[in-house]
Amino acid sequence: MKIILATSNKGKIKEIKESFGDFEVYAYGEIMDAFEIEENGKTFKENAIIKAKAIFDKLEDTKECIVLSDDSGISLPIFKNAPGIYSARYAGVNASATDNLNKLIEDLKKEGIKKTPAFYTAAIAIATDKGVFTVHGWMYGDAIDEKRGDNGFGYDPMFIPKGFDKTLGELQSDVKKSLSHRSKAIRRAKYLIDSLYKKHIPSKL
Repeated sequence: MKIILATSNKGKIKEIKESFGDFEVYAYGEIMDAFEIEENGKTFKENAIIKAKAIFDKLEDTKECIVLSDDSGISLPIFKNAPGIYSARYAGVNASATDNLNKLIEDLKKEGIKKTPAFYTAAIAIATDKGVFTVHGWMYGDAIDEKRGDNGFGYDPMFIPKGFDKTLGELQSDVKKSLSHRSKAIRRAKYLIDSLYKKHIPSKL
């Protein structure tokens, strides 16, 4: 059974490959030519489904393949949950991860906010010959108006997980992984896939 990932993000690919060691895991660019997918959903879930279905529909052998698509981002309630689904393009369509991070920090500084509640959401869509399914993972904490640490990517250097005094950019990778919204969603996706294909089912998520 093959798992096709609807991403070219090396960090996401590495994390999912580690979690699905008993499957053949490929980035979709290894299976087919890359193509543009319009993510016009209004939620993380809708965008994840759009990507998963777009790739699944192009596969020739759907019985032997599962497509996993992730859509994720950070939300700040004080900004009406922005950046939210626009996390990857918060500073503009062609913005880099650093551009997005800097813009959010600048927005906090403009409002005179040093620290405010925030949360990450990860939605994973799973497209199979048995249907399309979704799971979620969340991580709660605070966003701050400065960058701290070089570990991680995206908004990690400005996010302090609940119960910690360091940002994700300062925490060790194994600690970050245990807290991660994406890790939680991946565990739930694996549980669901194992259930669908009658593999060993873990005792807990």
